[in-house]
Amino acid sequence: MKRLFSKIALAGYGILVIGTLPVNAQANLPACDPDNGGITLPDGFCAMVVADDLGAARHLTVAPNGDLYVAIRNQGAPADIIALRDTTGDGRADRQERFGSDGGTSIGLHNNYLYFGRDTAIERFRMRANELIPEQPPELLVTLPDQEGHRAKGFAFDGAGGMFVNVGAPSNACQPGGRVPEEAGENPCSLLDLHGGVWRFDENAANQTQETGTHFATGMRQNFAMAWHPTEGGLYLVQHGRDQLNTLWPGRFTDEQNAELPSEEFLKIEEGSNFGWPYCHHDWQQGKRILAPEYGGDGQLVGQCDQYPLPLIGFPGHWAPNALLFYTGDQFPPRYQGGAFIVFHGSWNRAPLPQGGYNVVFVPFAGDAPTNGEYEIFADGFAGQTPLMERNDATYRPSGVAEGPDGSLYISNDKTGRIWRVMYQGN
Repeated sequence: MKRLFSKIALAGYGILVIGTLPVNAQANLPACDPDNGGITLPDGFCAMVVADDLGAARHLTVAPNGDLYVAIRNQGAPADIIALRDTTGDGRADRQERFGSDGGTSIGLHNNYLYFGRDTAIERFRMRANELIPEQPPELLVTLPDQEGHRAKGFAFDGAGGMFVNVGAPSNACQPGGRVPEEAGENPCSLLDLHGGVWRFDENAANQTQETGTHFATGMRQNFAMAWHPTEGGLYLVQHGRDQLNTLWPGRFTDEQNAELPSEEFLKIEEGSNFGWPYCHHDWQQGKRILAPEYGGDGQLVGQCDQYPLPLIGFPGHWAPNALLFYTGDQFPPRYQGGAFIVFHGSWNRAPLPQGGYNVVFVPFAGDAPTNGEYEIFADGFAGQTPLMERNDATYRPSGVAEGPDGSLYISNDKTGRIWRVMYQGN
């Protein structure tokens, strides 16, 4: 599968709300920072830092008036929702408020509500026009299972009253003893009853549970990077592939294979979809699903895995997809319209090889599918060094992406809480 990478030029847990004044033309965009706030972008694009030092900023969303809402991962603070607003028109946040009682990952504005995904629940706040923070406490919509590992929840709306929520699998490959070298996986994997999939709920009904929702799709390890395509329809997500092929199965997989495999999978989800976790995983180098070693795989054997759909794109292993956005604005050049931006948080387990990811990727679309399976690096430089050998040495770890009312792109990171606003100003 062909990979295209853009030419880039080097230029210099709760909810956080950031406001910027709406801008209607490129000529009125605020000035970018000389170094783009420390990241690199394609020619014609630049960035400014909207806010900084905000904590573990995860997903984010932007209101029609320019207020920006950012989910902050659990930090144990008295209130885990911060509101920032630009009152001077320079594009930088200068007013701060805080509300909420618990941290989380996913957040979105929908039909005058601010929806928020905690690790164990989806809740929403009623929002009134131009108010910075809600007056009323949140309404509990869905209670979800607590678990050890892969706790983050994502959601997406279909525009017809349906809310889709992921529940990750608290496991690497459904081994009974956890991550035990050369231990067979449970077959069938009982975790799939309540984990490793997507559930559909009513976006307006209070006090729902998994049992009252619809088990929409299964066979995915962890997939909180979710979005509904705004023009073509359909649910899309990017799943985290399994870990530690080399250390759990040293006789079958090398360090080099583990660093690149298995794929991080870009998937289109239909009702009843099953993508084969934990029995199978996708190998982007071979372009096929293969049997996991816990179920008898050797890195080549397909076995039962030919019954499961292939991903739209298989990205290199362990890049860690954290957010997905389909671009609908008109500030960026036309080729970006309808395409997907995917935020990769960055790896921890490609050692002893360098870590990978720590970027934002763009996937051009033609209708409801990627154009020839191509992707390109859109925003980079978050790691701060090349090669990056240890994740803790990364300068930033990108985590969320959102589109502003003027078509600007906002990117968050959960290591320092810096928020960037990316703008197109032409060549």
